[in-house]
Amino acid sequence: MRIIVDGDACPGISIIERCAKDNNLDLIVYCDIHHYIVLDYGDVKIVDSGFQSVDMKVSNECKENDIVVSQDYGIAAICLGKRAHVINPRGTIYTNDNIGGMLEQRHISQKIRKAGGRTHNARKRTSEDDERLKKNLLFLIKSNFKE
Repeated sequence: MRIIVDGDACPGISIIERCAKDNNLDLIVYCDIHHYIVLDYGDVKIVDSGFQSVDMKVSNECKENDIVVSQDYGIAAICLGKRAHVINPRGTIYTNDNIGGMLEQRHISQKIRKAGGRTHNARKRTSEDDERLKKNLLFLIKSNFKE
């Protein structure tokens, strides 16, 4: 089991890094050449800056029982299909039961924006998001060790 992070626009890296270190798990953070990420624990892997290059690398590299951190629903769906565990940086765990609705909502929002409409902006990150990320990431780690 490893923790793989879609590092492009991923808040909470320090929480993820601490959880990986405390549980002696490999940590790999993928980002493109336009991001600068430094870790005390784990590896940062730089990929080209092409369209969805980090997303493709994360989805190609994840394996069964890995924990993937991404806020991209498409990547989450691909990784769930590979039997990885997926969580977003706000601490929401993606499952086969909730990912379909999330993908559908993303599609509807894209249609609204394409037609000139407006959709809600993402809310600011809160300390509750940090707490939820830590709690649910530790839950995934502990439940993975039981398998």
